Formats: sequence, structure tokens, C-alpha cells
Amino acid sequence: MSKSLVIAEKPSVAQDIVRALTPVAGKFEKHADHFESEQYIVTSAVGHLVEIRAPEAYDVKRGKWSFAHLPVVPPHFELEPIDKGKARLSAVVKQIKRKDVTAIINACDAGREGELIFRLIEQYALGAKSGSKPIRRLWLQSMTPQAIRDGFDKLRSDAEMMGLAQAARSRSEADWLVGINGTRAMTAFNSRDGGFFLTTVGRVQTPTLSIVVEREEKIRKHVSRPYWEIRADFGAAAGLYEGKWFDPAFKKNDDAERRADRLWTEAEANAIADAVRGKTGTVTEEAKPSNQASPLLYDLTTLQREANSRFGFSAKTTLSIAQALYEKHKVLTYPRTDARALPEDYVGVAKQTLAMIADEDLPGPLRALAGHARKALNDGYVKPSKRIFDNSKISDHFAIIPTLQAPKSLTEIEAKLYDLVVKRFIAVFYPSAEFMVTTRITKVPTRLDGRPQELQFQTNGKVLVNPGWLAVYGKEAQDEDANLVPVQPGETVRTEEVRQAALKTKPPARYSEATLLSAMEGAGKLIDDEELKAAMQEKGLGTPATRAQVIEGLILEKYMYREGRELIPTAKAFQLMTLLRGLAVEDLTKPELTGQWEHQLAQMEKGKLSRDEFMHGIADMAQRIVKKAKEYDRDTIPGDYATLSAPCPNCGGVVKENYRRFACVGSHVGPSSTGTSPIPRGDGAGLGSGPAAGARGAEGEGCGFSITKIPAGRSFELHEAEALLRDQKIGPLEGFRSKAGWPFTAELKLVRDEEIHNWKLEFDFGDDAKKDEGDGEPVDFSGQPSFGPCPKCKGHVYEHGTNYVCEHAVGAHATCDFKTGAVILQQPVSHEQMTQLLATGKTGLLDGFVSNKTKRKFKAFLVYDRKEGKVVFEFEPRAARPAAKKAAAKSAG
Repeated sequence: MSKSLVIAEKPSVAQDIVRALTPVAGKFEKHADHFESEQYIVTSAVGHLVEIRAPEAYDVKRGKWSFAHLPVVPPHFELEPIDKGKARLSAVVKQIKRKDVTAIINACDAGREGELIFRLIEQYALGAKSGSKPIRRLWLQSMTPQAIRDGFDKLRSDAEMMGLAQAARSRSEADWLVGINGTRAMTAFNSRDGGFFLTTVGRVQTPTLSIVVEREEKIRKHVSRPYWEIRADFGAAAGLYEGKWFDPAFKKNDDAERRADRLWTEAEANAIADAVRGKTGTVTEEAKPSNQASPLLYDLTTLQREANSRFGFSAKTTLSIAQALYEKHKVLTYPRTDARALPEDYVGVAKQTLAMIADEDLPGPLRALAGHARKALNDGYVKPSKRIFDNSKISDHFAIIPTLQAPKSLTEIEAKLYDLVVKRFIAVFYPSAEFMVTTRITKVPTRLDGRPQELQFQTNGKVLVNPGWLAVYGKEAQDEDANLVPVQPGETVRTEEVRQAALKTKPPARYSEATLLSAMEGAGKLIDDEELKAAMQEKGLGTPATRAQVIEGLILEKYMYREGRELIPTAKAFQLMTLLRGLAVEDLTKPELTGQWEHQLAQMEKGKLSRDEFMHGIADMAQRIVKKAKEYDRDTIPGDYATLSAPCPNCGGVVKENYRRFACVGSHVGPSSTGTSPIPRGDGAGLGSGPAAGARGAEGEGCGFSITKIPAGRSFELHEAEALLRDQKIGPLEGFRSKAGWPFTAELKLVRDEEIHNWKLEFDFGDDAKKDEGDGEPVDFSGQPSFGPCPKCKGHVYEHGTNYVCEHAVGAHATCDFKTGAVILQQPVSHEQMTQLLATGKTGLLDGFVSNKTKRKFKAFLVYDRKEGKVVFEFEPRAARPAAKKAAAKSAG
């Protein structure tokens, strides 16, 4: 008997389909990787199982990333399994190839990405016979059993879905072409002088980075301006209240720092303060009712923003917690969604969910929400409102809400996130919060500048009248500062005290993950073209499922780092923006690129644009990027370059940066540090300096001193370069890469080279040891204290450069290899701690380690692992889990 194979995107959806079909299709037998009835076989992917790749002839390895192998525009793409999904892919392919499977139903998520997941699996399974088995599409926006059955009654034909399928493939291939060619072209350009300086670019990551860099540029260029504000205490019959001076005639202009309540000279502020001090005034006020509706339900980006603001969770952390609440605990719906509404047939489900919250004995603080859930049910708050239930606002998935499963054993951070979602879910059904907003104006008649004037002060009050949804968040009454001292209409008041505050304008705040996620989501607002803006209205940069990954990728590639909750771009980020602007490929930095693609892909979905036409345009773009980088005149590149505060070590002149180097430009500096700057051809190793490096500054000849800005693939930050010039050494620094691509840590130092009569940059690995070992001479440790016996051979351990080493591990005839860093992940290991480690096998708890990946500090012990034969980390046991097993050791040095 022939059967239809149903392929869902996730196991949970496959189970929902089976439950919905059982009443009409009969019982399903459960197997290891699928369900089967007489009519249907139901199986699922787990997201993407297959990815595209270039044919072998086009697959250039990293060591060959040169312009000779660019551009990479393969005539077609091949498919390969994603490693972590190979087992699941094999199971799905096995079902597709069954002889009794005569039709396939695509039940992956209702959107472009779901279409792509299915199409690649089907193509991988059937190869040249792709399309030989009829395909139909199950299009679901609601997961209720009836909605699923209705969907099976209205399956869409393959022809109807072809536009979406082509758009899905085209977007995937276009991202590959632009990412691969852009990354390899920029890497080849930056690695021309030797070494390997990985410079990644992409349609989403580069405009996201540009947003962060542009904000940092504004911060750096901001010049604080002094201004003054005036506040006065007024005495009324019922007591004192405060008012703030403002100019009622104020109008906005191009100066964004101007405000109605700011004065720009101290003299003006003094004059106004003196004019009202001790004077009487009259009061008028206006009170208006104001309603505040509850926030909409969470989509992933909104949840990530709030969790970052409230708890400091990274976007990646929030996604992983939400995924655990969905997959492991089954207490949340699918989290990777961009919708903030529910299906129109979910009114009943919403009531059942509220009943679960009201009736179940939820753990800890969640118990207090039961009464609010019960009130929502009893008072009939759950109604089919379009604000909450609207199919038109749902694409692949609906908003994140609690499921009918009550949580049993959540960790602390899981409970925090679940609490956010439950509160938002309950609150969305509650009525609006009601306020009474009062605006009070105090007018003080006086004389100013020799003429009569009426100076005005404003006082605002906001009183909570009915908490509505705010009750769910525990806010039953108004804030104390919302109360205003009452006044009678036309009452005369007296100016009791006047205060002048001398303040300064502040630069814009740096992005946090919360605000950057908002900027990515709303990137369409940055586009001027109305057609492209409309195309991006629902999209933004990236998707809810990928934005966290984009941010983590930028951190991993050293384009930015976390400092507290701030995201700060590195020198490498500024260098990339300078390069893309200089090469005239700025479209890679702008969200318009995504807007243009989305507009064209939407046309493709409607059959108004052919896939070939779109892909030809993408290939032309990839070729243009490579051509711009390959043919660029390397004598100059425009940029906004800094003048270093530290002088040239050779002549005492001024050192300026250009695109590739820090170079002496002599004693005279021009009026500006911006403009065109030369790119000297450096040495092959990327470390040389002096006249041999051929560096000249923009403003003058200089003495010939210069050093690379990117030693061994790591960009200098400006403060690091200044410290190096000042102290003639810096480090140890991490993040260097060898020519083979291996990361390493080293000090850098400036050494005098008498042959060139100048200074040059060298790595110092802390063991003058290279010299010691290279010439076969034994290392003389006499006069140095031993810190204890070597844990490997019982020889003495000494400090040697930036390491602690066994005396038998250096010299021409080394017989031991024990060595550990004197600084590990920015944590100095003191002599006392080393002595303790060698004596007991373990240091005390050290709290200054900084993760290379996250840039966050962490605490750990250093222990000697006899099995591994090296020093490793051991972490404190968590107090909340006293029975937990000892943490696994991680290599430290």
C-alpha cells in the first residue's frame, strides 16, 4: 500500500501532527525515528540537516586565500550533511527512499527557512531524481489539532510553492557568495605583506558591526558642552513642590543637544535664578487621564532584550535557556520566532494555559501569579482581540507563551526567564493601566535684562488610578514621587529656594546587547528608499534565530568585545570599515543591501523576478567586490587616522597611524589627522620597521621609524601602541596567530637595530630561551630562587622569561617539558602561588582570569593534572548544587 511521508521541521511538530491525525487516519505506531499508520509516515528534521558547499574544484583552502583564486562563483552548489545532524538525516533519507512512499508532504515551518530545510533534504536524498515523488505543502500558522487537520484538507501544490522555494535557495546561495568572496578578498588584501589576517564580512554581520562602529565614532568625536538647569522649590498652602525652568518659546533645530530647559551660559543661569529668588508666582495646571496598554507578547528578540536589560544575559544565553525550556522541560512554546501574536483559534488554548497557572502548584515566586491568572479567567479578560490573536501577524511561528505543561525542576536562571514569559502572558489579557497625568506651570513675574518678563517652571505628576496589567508585576499603587502637593486654581506661591545645576552634555550611550538587538530588528528605519524600507519592515538584520549568533561571531572574530554590558568595537572593526569605505564597497556596511535582497526575493516569491536574474546580480556583486580589492591603488587609502601621544623612540618626532602602520612623520604635524594616508609595503613577517619598511607619514618625511598595526594577525589598539612606544615593551598579549593559523601569546618589544640605525618590533616569548636553546648553551639559573620540585622529573622550577620552567626543560639537551605561564589569561601567577602549586598541586582561588572568547572575568584554581601532564583549571563547586560532580578540568597553561 502506498503511503505519504510527512516531514516536519522539529520532533515536537511531528508529535503534534500525529496527535491531530490519529482520530481521522487511525492509530500510529511509534518507531525510533518516525511514526507510521496505514496512510502516513511522519518524521522530522531538527532544523537544518544539509548545507550548500562549492564543488571540490572551487573549494579553496585557507592557505590559498589569494586573489589568484578569486572570485569564487561556482556554476552550481553541492550539498553536504551538517555533522551534528547526520544521524537524523540518515533516518529521514531512509524514509524518503522507501518504495512504498509515493508522495511527500512538506510540513516544515511555514516560511522561507522552513522551505529551504525541506528542499535541501529532498534534493540530498533523491539526487538526480529530485522531484520524482510528488510534493505537497502543509502550511500551518496554528498548531491546534483542528488547525492541523484543516491544513491537511487544504494541502498546497508544489507549483504554488515554487516561488518561495526558489527565493529560499537564492537567499542561501547569495549569502554564501557574498560572504565567501568578501571575506577572502578582504583577507587577501590585508595579508598581502605576509601572515594571515582573517577579515570576515557578511550581509548581516558587517552592517551590524557598522552600527556599533558608527556609534563609537560619535562617542569619540563628541565634545562635551557645559550647560545649566534651574530648579526652584515653591511654597504653596499645602506644602512645597519643585519646578524646573523652561523656555516656552523653544523650537527644535539641527542642534540635537538643545532642550527647552537648558541654558548655555552661566551668566544667563545666574540672571534667571536671581530674578526669581524670593518672588511670588501663580499656578495653573492641567490634569488628563492616560492609559497604558500592556506590552505585547514576547518574540525572541524582545525576550533577549529584556533578559539582557534585567539580568545581564547575553542574547546567546537567553536563546539557550529558552531552548532548554522548550526542548527539555517542554514548558515554553518554540522560541525562535519573530511574531508577537497568537493564532486566532488559540483563545481556548490561552484559557487552558491560564487555568494551568491558576491551578498548578508552581514553584517559588511563580506561585504568586496564580491569583492573577484566576482573575483573568473569572473576570472574562480573555477575548478574541486582534491585538493578541491575529493570523496576519504570524509567519513561521507565533509568540512565545507558556505551554500546558507545568514546570517541575527549573534552575535559577531558567525560572527567571520562565517568570518573564508567564507574567507577560498573563498581563497581555489584563486591561490597560490608568493614570492621571498632571502638568503644572508656575509663572513668576519678574524683571530680566531690564524689562518685565514672566519666567515659567514646569512640574509633572503621574498618579496611578487603576493598576490594570501592572498588578501582575506587583504594582498596585503609585510611586511616592508621583504625588504632587495640591494647589488651588490660581493660587499664589512663593519661590523658597533656587538651585542651579552646572552640567555637561554627554555622548550617546554605547550599545548593549539589548539596544543592539533593537537596532538590528529596526534596521529598516535607517534606509531612505521607501521601497527597500518596506521590504525590510518585517525583517530587520538577521532573524530572531541568528541575531545572537551574529553578535557572538563578531566577538569571536575580535571585532568587538564586552565590557560589563557594553559592546565596544576594536581597532580591527575600525580598520574594516576604513577598508570597505576606501575600496568603495560600502554597500557591505549598510542595511540597504538586505532591503534590496528582500525586495527582490519577495518579487521572486510572486513570480515577478526569475531566480537566474537575481543570482546573476549576486555573482556580479561578488566579482565587483573582488575586483575593487584586487585592483586597488595601494599607495593611498582615505581614513580618519589618529596621532599618537607617545613620541617616536628614534627621533622624538610625531607618530601617526595610516592604514597598515604607525609611522614617524617628523616634528611637524599638519592641522588635521584625517584624510589620505599611505600604505607602505611592509616586511614579509609583518613585524619589521625602520627605513627598510618604507614607511612615510602623510605630513612629512619623518626619520623612517614605523611598525605594523597588525603583528601576526592581531590589531593593535591605540592605547597598546602608545604603551609600546612609551615603555618599549608590552604584554603578554593574546590573540596572535602563526602563519599556520595557530593562536599564541607573546610580549612585544622595540629593539635597537644598529644596522638600520633605528628601532624595530620583535616578539619576546619570554625565554630569551629561543636563543638559549638555539645555540645549545645551558641556561644559568644560579642566583635565582627555586620555587619547588618539578612535578614531572623532580628537578628545580625557576622563573624564565614569561614562564615557570623546569631546569631540565631548557638548553641543548632538554629531558623534561614542564612549563607553565607566569601570566595565564591576564592573571599573574605570583611566586607564592607557584610555590603552593608545586608543593600541594593546587593554587589558591585566583579571580583575575579573563576569557578569550567572552572577555569576561572568571575565578579558578590552578592544579597540576598528572594524567595530562600539565597545569589546568579547576572551578569552584556551585553552592546551589552541593551534590554536583567535580567540574571537568580545562587546560590552563
